[in-house]
Amino acid sequence: MFPLIIRGRNSPGELHKWRNFIASLTFLQNPSSFSSASAAADLTRRKGNTFTLSYLVESLGFTTKLAESILRKVTAEKTNSNPDSVLSLLRSHGFTDSHLSAIIRTYPRLLSLDAESSLAPKLRFLTSRGASTYELTEVLSKVPKILGIKKDKALSRYYDFVREMTVADNKSSEFEKLCRSLPEGSAQGNKLRNFLVLRDMGVPQRLLLPLLISNHHACCGKEKFEETLKKVVEMGFEPATYRFLEALRMLYLLSDKTIQEKLCFYQKLGFSEGEVWEMFKKNPSFLPLSEKNVLNSIEAYLGLGFSRDEFAVLVKCHPQCLNYSSELVKKKAEFLVKNMNWPVKALVSNPTVLGYNLEKRTIPRCNVIKALMSRGLLGSELPSIGSVLVCTDHAFLKRYVIKHDDDKELVANLMAIFTGDHVS
Repeated sequence: MFPLIIRGRNSPGELHKWRNFIASLTFLQNPSSFSSASAAADLTRRKGNTFTLSYLVESLGFTTKLAESILRKVTAEKTNSNPDSVLSLLRSHGFTDSHLSAIIRTYPRLLSLDAESSLAPKLRFLTSRGASTYELTEVLSKVPKILGIKKDKALSRYYDFVREMTVADNKSSEFEKLCRSLPEGSAQGNKLRNFLVLRDMGVPQRLLLPLLISNHHACCGKEKFEETLKKVVEMGFEPATYRFLEALRMLYLLSDKTIQEKLCFYQKLGFSEGEVWEMFKKNPSFLPLSEKNVLNSIEAYLGLGFSRDEFAVLVKCHPQCLNYSSELVKKKAEFLVKNMNWPVKALVSNPTVLGYNLEKRTIPRCNVIKALMSRGLLGSELPSIGSVLVCTDHAFLKRYVIKHDDDKELVANLMAIFTGDHVS
């Protein structure tokens, strides 16, 4: 096995409920804490983009951290934009908080555009073509990147396409009329025609629409698109899943010769051709990886104490492991094995933990476990890595935090650790 080596990885709504629960507990115990937090928030809002920050947080439900991150990116664009003006313009055209939340989450760069010189003319143009307030808000909240298109002709074409998919009757002949109006063989014409093919195969809007204003080359081809689509279907990918489109993109980008070279490389590592394709079905994006990156990844895993057989099991079960950077894998594995004392075999049995965000998910949960163990509330044995990391936020809180609701102070402390508000 591995002769070549021998030679040389929750619901926000649910979490919000628990945070509200603990907030009420904390308020009952220390009402003054809220006045200090409010003062800190007020101080932050006075630093610039006053209305925008408070609006993102209070009206759209963004966390302060996310709102500040978005505004930093907006200011980094170095334009003369005014986010407040952008929001005011959109609201004047009937966009609700729900629409704006969806737009900004999907396309935060919109706030960096100039309201008067860039956005207003496009909205006037679309309205002049007969777009109602309902249609305008529904279409643009689905694919806000349309507003980044500069030319009216392209803007009109993509807008019509999205409108037909989201607002009009999906069986309307307008789809076909729209496609026939495009030049034969053009990249844009091919993209729209291919989108119709994918839609008719069952690819859902939530997966199709984000591709519309993207550089997804597979959707711009014709003959090769058809050939690649046939391969993906024959391999058994389900059109309703993201992996279907990912497989389509990967096979489209790789030539037959390159694919054969990839198969030979993995066979030298000890994997059969059938195993490689099974790995591809689980994670299509691993196939284009360079040989150098794969060998570096293997070296990193072996250096962390994984045996060659354990690495083979890890990759066949969760090929995404090959996509993770060696530096991050080392950091995560060392924390889980050395800091938390879970054995390497626990990672092999639960490989998805290597893909979880260390700071946002792994460390907060592990710190909760440490706090419970220090109080003797979990017994002498460390809980399984799956019960701590693989479950949802709701399940974790119910299992390790809310069960102690007879001790309000303990629950408050555990929630502070879990949400990152704990000060050690």
